[in-house]
Amino acid sequence: MLKSKPKTTFACSQCGGQFPKWTGNCSACGAWNSLNEEMLPSPNAVQNKLGRHTGFAGEQSQIQHIANIQLTVQPRISTGLLELDRVLGSGLVLGSVILLGGDPGIGKSTLLIQALSYLSQHHSVLYVTGEESLQQVAQRAKRLELSADKINLLAETQIEQILLLANHHQPQIIVIDSIQTVFTELFSSAPGSVGQVRESAAQLVRFAKHTNTILFLVGHVTKEGTIAGPRILEHMVDTVLYFEGEQDSRYRLIRAIKNRFGAVNELGVFAMTDKGLKEITNPSALFLSKHTDAVPGSVTLATMEGTRPLLVEVQALVSQSYGQNPRRLAQGLDQNRLSMLLAILQRHGNVSIYDQDVFANIAGGIKISETASDLALLLAIISSLKNKPLPNDLMVFGEVGLAGEIRPVQGGQERLREAEKQGYKKAIVPFANNPKAAFKNLEINAVKLLKDALSLC
Repeated sequence: MLKSKPKTTFACSQCGGQFPKWTGNCSACGAWNSLNEEMLPSPNAVQNKLGRHTGFAGEQSQIQHIANIQLTVQPRISTGLLELDRVLGSGLVLGSVILLGGDPGIGKSTLLIQALSYLSQHHSVLYVTGEESLQQVAQRAKRLELSADKINLLAETQIEQILLLANHHQPQIIVIDSIQTVFTELFSSAPGSVGQVRESAAQLVRFAKHTNTILFLVGHVTKEGTIAGPRILEHMVDTVLYFEGEQDSRYRLIRAIKNRFGAVNELGVFAMTDKGLKEITNPSALFLSKHTDAVPGSVTLATMEGTRPLLVEVQALVSQSYGQNPRRLAQGLDQNRLSMLLAILQRHGNVSIYDQDVFANIAGGIKISETASDLALLLAIISSLKNKPLPNDLMVFGEVGLAGEIRPVQGGQERLREAEKQGYKKAIVPFANNPKAAFKNLEINAVKLLKDALSLC
């Protein structure tokens, strides 16, 4: 009897979409040359292998009225790292799945082994390594001088074997380092391919939800800065964390991009040392240059990263342009918004810089996406253009509208309290953010229009 030819599909490496035949671009996400051929397993093989390896069967689903659902407070488990707890939403939740991505060598494995060292004192943990040997993991723990005697290690890449051992030992916390190295028998493609990553992650998530296990997945990052593998991987998990840091800096940032159990865009700050990652308890001091003398083109911005107020330095440099098209360059800021703000400045501030090169930067390598940076950026540009320094003890925030109005932003009270705590004496804020109760050591100037703010400088 002739065997039937195995069925194949073409999967997009960017979004995970599947198509019956190859085309030049993916019709789902528009990416070019992203379709890769993969073999599809038969439905019977899928059912048999899942039942044999996972060791648990799905429960019968039932329809329930929302009024009959009992709401319970989700208990939180501390990782021992307060900055990581902040990003997670004050700790770990049972049954949650966390995806941690970052550049190679940024410190993902170091962070997790430090967290597991603390968690293993009160919970059963399992560290599954697919990239390093057991000796390498143990050597790292010894080098960091961690109390890691209770951490269970497993060097395995086959997902069915991992789930079989996990179902037998029943750890409360599992780390998979990394999801791109594991594979399932259901697909014949190489580890790291779209089908392998998608199916391996799906089995792990199913196991975590069924057994109420906390699961960490370590993900590789592409050259574009996104987590490698299909986009559906980020939809499967509860929390997506990005580990960021400049190559020439010892500081590391963890940012929450998605979090079902806490606020998104939370920021955790660490410093890499020879003994591992150390928490930075006062990150505002980290991102401020603290010039001894006031310099032109520099102003302090109070921004919000999730629920945390953060003081950063906005820098601007305006110089005469000798080219036909003046340059507009922004680092850590939206370049398109910079161009729009320059047009607002010309129309409503009567400041013409059509023949000037404008460079804007956020000191410390942090990226600011909120519109509350508008007013600080424009004041820094005016300061550089006039070569007139702004006071060192001045803090600014506010959104600038197309009509030249200064619009309010959320978290005004928290921003002002952080500025006062850091020793700032003056603040320029939107009129709607003017606090009802006066601050003892902070002089607040509330403005309604851009021209009002420019008159104060």
